[in-house]
Amino acid sequence: MPDTKRTATGVLGGLAGLVGLSAVAGVLITATVTPAIAVSGYAASSAITMFDNLPSVLEIDKLMLPTTLYTKNQDSGEWEEWTQFYDQNRSPVEFDEIAPVMYDAMLSSEDPRYYQHGGVDLIGTTRAVLSNVQGGGETQGGSTISQQYVKNILVQRCEATAETEEEKQACWFEATTAVGTEGIQRKLQEMRYAIALEQRYSKNEIMLGYLNIANFGGTTYGIDAAAKRYFGVSAGELNLAQAATLAGIVQNPNTYRIDQPGNERNGADNGYALTKQRQQYVLSRLLDDGKITQEQYDELFDAPIEPNITTPRTGCTAAAGGEYFCQYVRSVIENDPAFGETPDERREALRRGGLNVYTTIDWRLQNAANASMSTYAPTSVEGMKFGSTAVSVDNTTGKILAMSQNTRFDETITGDNNFSSIVFAGDRTYGGSRGFAAGSTFKLFTLVDWLEQGRSVREVLNGVNRPFPRMTNSCTGDWVNTENTTIGNFGRVPGYIGTPLQFTAASLNSGYLAMAAELDLCDIANVATKMGVTTGDGTAITMGVANNVIGDSNISPIAMAGAYGTVANNGVYCQPRVIESVTDSDGNDVPLPERTCEQVLEPGVAATAAFALEGVMNGGGTGAQGNPFDGTPLIGKTGTHEELQTWLVESSTNVSTAVWAGNIEGGGDMFRNWHNGIQLSNLRYFIARDVQGAANSLFGGNPFPAPDNNLTRQVLRDLPNVVGQSIDQATATLRNAGFSVTVGGAVDSSEPEGIVAAQSPGAGRVAGGTSVTINPSNGQGISVPAVSGSLSAAISALRNAGFGNVSPGSCQQDENAGGGEQATGTNPAAGTLVNRNTAISVDYVSRNCGGGGGESPAPDSDSDG
Repeated sequence: MPDTKRTATGVLGGLAGLVGLSAVAGVLITATVTPAIAVSGYAASSAITMFDNLPSVLEIDKLMLPTTLYTKNQDSGEWEEWTQFYDQNRSPVEFDEIAPVMYDAMLSSEDPRYYQHGGVDLIGTTRAVLSNVQGGGETQGGSTISQQYVKNILVQRCEATAETEEEKQACWFEATTAVGTEGIQRKLQEMRYAIALEQRYSKNEIMLGYLNIANFGGTTYGIDAAAKRYFGVSAGELNLAQAATLAGIVQNPNTYRIDQPGNERNGADNGYALTKQRQQYVLSRLLDDGKITQEQYDELFDAPIEPNITTPRTGCTAAAGGEYFCQYVRSVIENDPAFGETPDERREALRRGGLNVYTTIDWRLQNAANASMSTYAPTSVEGMKFGSTAVSVDNTTGKILAMSQNTRFDETITGDNNFSSIVFAGDRTYGGSRGFAAGSTFKLFTLVDWLEQGRSVREVLNGVNRPFPRMTNSCTGDWVNTENTTIGNFGRVPGYIGTPLQFTAASLNSGYLAMAAELDLCDIANVATKMGVTTGDGTAITMGVANNVIGDSNISPIAMAGAYGTVANNGVYCQPRVIESVTDSDGNDVPLPERTCEQVLEPGVAATAAFALEGVMNGGGTGAQGNPFDGTPLIGKTGTHEELQTWLVESSTNVSTAVWAGNIEGGGDMFRNWHNGIQLSNLRYFIARDVQGAANSLFGGNPFPAPDNNLTRQVLRDLPNVVGQSIDQATATLRNAGFSVTVGGAVDSSEPEGIVAAQSPGAGRVAGGTSVTINPSNGQGISVPAVSGSLSAAISALRNAGFGNVSPGSCQQDENAGGGEQATGTNPAAGTLVNRNTAISVDYVSRNCGGGGGESPAPDSDSDG
């Protein structure tokens, strides 16, 4: 406590304690050698009793150690340190990994009788207690290295539960600057622990423990981290000047640290004056102890301290080239229950747990992604909050191989769109993003559900853009289009009768809505779920309206890459992961976050979906611009959500890549903004082409399996009879049944003008999508009636039926015929539907057809025999 708060009672208590402590100190050295000692005097025996009642067992807690992230050097196959996270920058070393001169400097300056005492130095302790009782602001000397080790163990234990920087400073203050009765009690406890430690551990073990735990200023802990921080060398490479400097720093770390050149009291301008004085003291003690020569002493006494400050790699800012990948790894450790049940436990695992985390990043692909992102995507766009990311996943293992982003990584800058610490490829839990509306990339799940219901990709549907009145949803209730809303197609395309193959290649909204109208929205949502897709905030996909079919839900690019990778991997979904393995500070394996590979689609369904998705990346498909055309078979799908978000997800059998470019938030138009001559909406093609091309070069890809025959079959449909319907009615009837319609020319018919008089082909079972020609009636058609009796009577009957051009036809001579000419038929034949102006001839039989047998009567005359 401060000197102004000390009372007379406190002083007297301190003096009484001093008497007792003096008695204790007088026998402690002996006590470490002879367990049973005889002491006389009431004060001494009382003090010994009090001392014996203090706790003696001090468990040495595991050191707070940095968590280190590693990446693999693909050329050498070796793991290389990438960056660290820590509260205390420490790299523990073994006894023989510290330069001997460092031990000499510590012993001479801090505890010259270290190897003679049993944990407590009587002379030094008595001096410290006298200073304490007299009201000194600090404990003056007296603490042996063993006692200092105890003090550091207790400080670390206190800091482990401290939540603020102020609380951490209080831990050190209370352990080192307590005065009066509290100081004596602390000193007694410190001594008790020190003696107990010496009985359990060797001198070298205690010395090593102290050098590994001690603070050397700021967040630098342990001799090796200090050597690297201040001089750029390991603990084993320290020279005399450096060792003397570090031995001086440890006495008052934050006063003597030499990594603050601008410090007015102890900086570069005054040659680190305070530290230099302390170094000179250490050198003098080494000289007095005969551990250095006078020549060495003279050479170094006035020589300047020459720091070589080396900033340790810490945090994701130091993970150059993979900052956002690093940030994603960090978020996994901080949020996955595999690293602790509570947020505090997971934070401690990251910053104090000493984990060795081996990541899945592939620098060859990461560098290619970075180069493409840098070439095509700006870090910001004026007037909008623009962002872009590319992420690639190994389909067969789930390993995330690369993750690139357009912004510059920074966790402190706000209000500048060029900087961000949010991982656009991730979701709210892992990376801090909310995901982005997936657009037509979401159509994958309708396609898969279509196939899982046994429907063919060659089945023909009416994909004409129109209102859809209802869609089934067995989970939440059907969606009913009460306002008769029409959802438009991109570019105002009117739509057409077609197949899922065609709808997929062209990304036709109305075609997919027609598919969804024959499915169950609940089933489509379940397909997305089993393929690893949730919304950006981690909730399950739900589909309550038609717009959900065309991708208005926010999804993370990582999730979409994993889903397309499932199709490419024969229906096996491997959960994306960024961690290859984890070990603790002792090299023992640590259980990984649970990530599995599971068959979620039937291989035939996956193969047929891939068959449809290949059409997107080839020929006239919407994703062809993003195909590197390097000979590797690819599947893929484009996606656009209004003018706000654009996507391209593509995959070989081995690696899938998802590229997103759009608005982080807000409503900037991706189709009306440009960068370096490229429309922002088209950036996805260039980036995806480069990244997937690099993946193809590194990992290759095989042909996709042949589609399932049943799921690519030609589907027969019932062709309805539309004769007698109006042209509009007949057209709607046929299109709703899945047929395309052509209106032919008018034909003769007795039907009213404009009514369908003929269709080709006729009603029956035909291939779905067959083009049907319908012909309207011209209203001029008359059916030729059957005639009989005399020729003249037949001709009259036809004229009376409305035909104006009737004449005798061919005559068949028959001697047995009765009198006169008798009608035998007409040409066109009876029942034929012809125009009323069509020439009709009446065939007849007669005894004499002329030519010597008499002449045929004139058409208008009557024959009488």
